Amino acid sequence: MQFAGSHILSVSQFEREDVERIFSVADRMMPYGQRKRVTEVLNGAILGAMFFEPSTRTRVSFGSAFNLLGGEVRETTGFENSAIAKGESLYDTARVLSGYSDVIAMRHPEVGSVNEFAAASRVPVINGGDGSNEHPSQALLDLYTIRSELAASGRSIDQLRIAMVGDLRHGRTVHSLCMLLCCFKGVQVVLVSPEALRMPPEIVESLRNTGHKVVESEILEESIAHVDIVYSTRLQEERFSSLEEADLYRGRFRLNQSIYTHHCEPNTVIMHPLPRDSRAHARELDDDLNDNPNLAIFRQTDNGLLVRMALFALILDVVDQVDKHARDVNWYTGGRF
Repeated sequence: MQFAGSHILSVSQFEREDVERIFSVADRMMPYGQRKRVTEVLNGAILGAMFFEPSTRTRVSFGSAFNLLGGEVRETTGFENSAIAKGESLYDTARVLSGYSDVIAMRHPEVGSVNEFAAASRVPVINGGDGSNEHPSQALLDLYTIRSELAASGRSIDQLRIAMVGDLRHGRTVHSLCMLLCCFKGVQVVLVSPEALRMPPEIVESLRNTGHKVVESEILEESIAHVDIVYSTRLQEERFSSLEEADLYRGRFRLNQSIYTHHCEPNTVIMHPLPRDSRAHARELDDDLNDNPNLAIFRQTDNGLLVRMALFALILDVVDQVDKHARDVNWYTGGRF
């Protein structure tokens, strides 16, 4: 695809070479993410961060990524703090706010809303999550993490074995990740969920049409026994009609250190898009996994910074200028990444 000036709305926009291009640029962002170098390549540029649904990691990650490239961030959070609460349409909001920004990252609870906004925007828009539909930058950082974790043992994304566990019906992160995996070869996917929370059938069909092996199961232990990655997801209670309905499924697939030790291969990587639900009645990933070296959830968040920096650099067409506007720093001594 042509990145410069483009919206990033769905992983269906990408071919394999596009994904590899993003990852190559993300690799080049490492010294800036590590604070070993600083760049002012986006000095004077403004990111409009518009998050109409609760977000911590994604919102701050987008903002930090833009700041690390030298740009500034202007935020809108929640419907109640926006003109939408006064009845303004997405069209009008897009026309106005794209006049204040050079690029916009947007999250909205309604499926298709970010596409509608982007159609009226005068600047590129990145989908930060639209309802239960997609979350393309999360899928990219997840796959970048999988690539990094597997590379340590000489493996690649091709021939990946992955189990996705939990609320697969409403989880936009796993929807986008599955579609992104269609760019690769020989992947084996085990989908573990209650029947009512299964992966949408059109996504399963896409995986199978690509030639990937897909198994659907309701049994956690046997499903995680022979995989490279266990990707756990939170129950998306905000997508249910009531809390009582969500509680029917809460805590059904809990992974802890005992289950991991008895059923997973020794180097199986544990991933989660976060936030994980740490309440006692939920805990899809137990706190006793925190010292497990294969728990990659915080490496995921670090990688998200690099991937989002790469997206900004590509969309704003400054990849080749980043180093020209950079300098080394000597104030940072921390051990990031």
